[in-house]
Amino acid sequence: MLQIDTWKRVLIWALVVAGLVLAAPNLFYNRVESHNDAVKAIEAQGSTAEREAQASAWPTWLPSDLVNLGLDLRGGAHLLAEVRLSDVYAARMEALWPEVRDVLRDARDEVGTIRLQPSDPGILRVRISNPDGMARALDLVRGLAQPVVSLTGAGATDLQVAGDGSDIIVTLSEAEQRATDERTMQQSLEIIRRRIDEVGTREPTIQRQGSDRILIQVPGIGSAAELKEIIGTTAQLTFQPVVGRASSAGESAGVGNEVLPSLNEEGVFYILETAPVVTGEELVDAQPSYDQNGRPAVNFRFNPSGARKFGDYTAENIGSPFAIVLDDEVISAPVIQSHIPGGSGIITGNFDIAESTNLAVLLRAGALPAGMEFLEERTIGPELGQDSIDAGKLATGVAFAAVLIFMFLSYGLFGLFANVALILNIGLIMGILSVIGATLTLPGIAGIVLTVGMAVDANVLIFERIREEIKSARGPARAIELGYSKALSAIVDANITTVITAIILYVMGSGPVRGFAITLGIGIVTSVFTAIWVTRLLIVMWFERRRPKTLEI
Repeated sequence: MLQIDTWKRVLIWALVVAGLVLAAPNLFYNRVESHNDAVKAIEAQGSTAEREAQASAWPTWLPSDLVNLGLDLRGGAHLLAEVRLSDVYAARMEALWPEVRDVLRDARDEVGTIRLQPSDPGILRVRISNPDGMARALDLVRGLAQPVVSLTGAGATDLQVAGDGSDIIVTLSEAEQRATDERTMQQSLEIIRRRIDEVGTREPTIQRQGSDRILIQVPGIGSAAELKEIIGTTAQLTFQPVVGRASSAGESAGVGNEVLPSLNEEGVFYILETAPVVTGEELVDAQPSYDQNGRPAVNFRFNPSGARKFGDYTAENIGSPFAIVLDDEVISAPVIQSHIPGGSGIITGNFDIAESTNLAVLLRAGALPAGMEFLEERTIGPELGQDSIDAGKLATGVAFAAVLIFMFLSYGLFGLFANVALILNIGLIMGILSVIGATLTLPGIAGIVLTVGMAVDANVLIFERIREEIKSARGPARAIELGYSKALSAIVDANITTVITAIILYVMGSGPVRGFAITLGIGIVTSVFTAIWVTRLLIVMWFERRRPKTLEI
């Protein structure tokens, strides 16, 4: 019997209304990111009455997410950044000093006292008091070298160790520098991508140029300064031993130490050992939370290597202060009360909820391995011009109108039901694109145009099947019921293959290809919903009202 349960009818219309409500802000706001931005933009132009009328056009309590437009449609921000690879060399040498000190300390009878000497960045210079033990010292330090993890550096070691009088000079080998450069650039690319596009729907252009430069283009960003702020937040977290307190930032800290200010206490400075015990690179997770007093904080967890180092240090230094440093500022310097096994802890400070959430996101994304110098920055306009945008709109409109006319001429009233479903389908696509924050480019528009043509395929299969059932002397209700049930398997099979293709394009492709895949995949899902459920509900409602004895389709 031709019928649809009441709860199914309510669910179908609820989904349709929800999709249309999510899509509606795109008709009210002129390409701004949120309702608050809309109000700001409106306040900058027009009379007071006009501003109030436009600002109140969309209720503030309703969703106001919009479809982002890509660089080809909207423009965005452009940056060319140079990665300071020398920073990585310097960091490696700073981290190596405790290992060199410990290995030489075991041979103090032969090498004498050990002192860290000032040197250029990327060079570790250690002085021993007994030059006669230089050969032994060089052998011990060379024993710290590890094989280079690189195809081009097979067989080489990562350290180059030489003697200069009473000084041991340690640098990275050429093979290790090349491997480090490659790792640093790949890590920088990935971290920038995660910071800019954590969800994967913004479609930025992030690519390497030359040996040490990265090109970054992001659609929808209002200015290059805004993009720099997103990228430039380093979130470098370290845990460093506290030597003492300093009276000012300019106070001499001694070789191997540094003076850093307190984040929360104005005028307070700490003298810390430069070499950290654990770094943020060994974090595996960071989540916003609350401390025992109900204040916003961040929980963190180390990987096994970091957990072991963190646990060993806390076990050996009970009663000593230990600084948690974020971007060269001391968040807190608590005294170690007991051994902290397990590699987890909590960062507290004067955070609000938004700050703790942002800090957790940045820590999860990871710290940039090296500083960046922005060589070129500018805000760019649409690449393809207004003519191309208008052509895309015209193509969509023509395809839409042609399909509507064809369906009405071919199937009459049933074609009109399919046309209503097609219009709702476009609304659902825009609603989903809005809620996920997807970026719409011209290839994305092409995906929508293709969806418009494919959206009625299911209805064509159903209506042709209904015609065949009518020819078999079926009654109207039975013909409609069998038409939908017998066409269902063909519809599902045809659309599953297309969805699989869209998924492969999204996973394997990038940029415009992914934009096309997103709109195509969403369009297939919504078109199946509207073709099978929405049109069926419309036909059932019409049939219950008219009770026709025959069908003309």
